[in-house]
Amino acid sequence: MIRMESVTKRYPDGTKAVDRLSLEIPDGSITVLVGPSGCGKTTTLRMINRMVELSEGRILLDGADIRDQPVNALRRSMGYVIQNAGLFQHRTILDNIATVPRMLGWDRSRARKRATDLMERVGLDASLASRYPYQLSGGQQQRVGVARALAADPPVLLMDEPFSAVDPIVRKGLQTELLRIQAELGKTIVFVTHDIDEAIRIGDMIAVMRTGGELVQFAPPDELLSAPADAFIEDFLGNDRGIRRLSFFTSAGLELTTAPIVAIDATAKQVAERTTPDIPYLLVTDTDGKPLGWAEPKALTAGGGSVDRGALLSHGRPFEFGKESLRDALDCAVLSPTGWAVAVDAAGRVVGVTSQESIADAIRSAHAERGAQTAANDAKTAGPAGSGAAASAPGTGRTARAAR
Repeated sequence: MIRMESVTKRYPDGTKAVDRLSLEIPDGSITVLVGPSGCGKTTTLRMINRMVELSEGRILLDGADIRDQPVNALRRSMGYVIQNAGLFQHRTILDNIATVPRMLGWDRSRARKRATDLMERVGLDASLASRYPYQLSGGQQQRVGVARALAADPPVLLMDEPFSAVDPIVRKGLQTELLRIQAELGKTIVFVTHDIDEAIRIGDMIAVMRTGGELVQFAPPDELLSAPADAFIEDFLGNDRGIRRLSFFTSAGLELTTAPIVAIDATAKQVAERTTPDIPYLLVTDTDGKPLGWAEPKALTAGGGSVDRGALLSHGRPFEFGKESLRDALDCAVLSPTGWAVAVDAAGRVVGVTSQESIADAIRSAHAERGAQTAANDAKTAGPAGSGAAASAPGTGRTARAAR
C-alpha cells in the first residue's frame, strides 16, 4: 500500500503545489488522481517516485519511507508511463520495452524474451518489434510505453495522463486494454487524468483535487457520482452524473420479452402469432437469431413471405444482456426508432427486447437496492449506538464497479 501522510510540496517562491495531502492507495487497484489544471495531481504522482521531492510529510511504500531508499532503486521498482509514451527514438520497439530489465542486469536474450511476451500482452503485433517509434501510430506508441513500464514486473505502476494525446476512439481502446491487463496482473496503479469520464471508467478509487493541491474527495466512482462532497465536485462532475451512475448498475435484472421477435423466414401465421396490440413493431432476425431491424407486421406479410431488408427500421446498437449496464440499455432504447432496446448474448443472438418503461422500473429498483445496501453498510460500520466504532473506510461501494 502507498500511504501519504500530510504531504506538502512548496516551491521556493512560496507556491504550494500540494497542500497537506493524506491518502491511502489500496494495493492491486487503480487509483485515479483527477482535477483541473494546476491542482497538483502530476506533482503528487511524481513525489511517489521522487522525481519531485516532497517538502513536508511522508510517503510510505509498504510501510517504509520512500526517502530511506536510494532514489534510482526506488524508480526502477516502479513502472512509469507518460503522455506521448516518451520512447527512445533511436531504439527499436523491442529494445525500448527491454530498457529497465537491461538496467537491472538482465542478459539481452532474457530481456528481449520478456519484451516479446509483453508485446503480445498489450496487443502489439510481433512484426512491430524491429520498427522504431516514429513508424508507429500514437496508440501503438502508448501500448509500447505500457509494455516498457511492465517489463520488470513492478508492483506499482505510475501513469501520467498516458492516453490524453490520442483520439477518443483510440483512447477508449487503450482504456479497455488497461482494464484487461489489470484484471490479469493486479498491479497497484496510480493514474493521473484531467478527464472525469476516464477516471470514472477505469478507477477503483478516485481522488478529486482542486487548485492549490487540496484533496476534496476520495471515493469509489459510484459514490462520487451519487454523493459529491461539495459544489466544486458537483460542478466538476457535470450535469449528467445521474446518467453516468447507471454504468454501475448491471442489466442482468432487466425484464425482457421475446414476444415481438420473428425470423426473416417467418410465415404469415407466425407473424400474426407474434403481433400484439401493445407493440406496433416486430423485431426481425436472421436465421441465426441475430437482429436485422424492426418492421410493422403488415410490412412483413405484404410481400408474400419475402422481406425487403432495406425497408427495415434500424434496431440501433444492441446491448449484451447481463454484461453491459443499465446505461447501455437505456442508450439503446433512446436511440431505437421504436423506443425498444435489443438485448443479445455474447454471440450477438437476440435474447429479448425491453422497453424504456421496463428500463425505468429497473433503474428505480437498482436505486432502492443500492440505498438499502448503503444503509446496511453504514449501520455495520457504525456498530452499536454510542460505541464510537471506526469511521467508514474509503473502499465502501467498490464492488459496484464490477457491475459495469
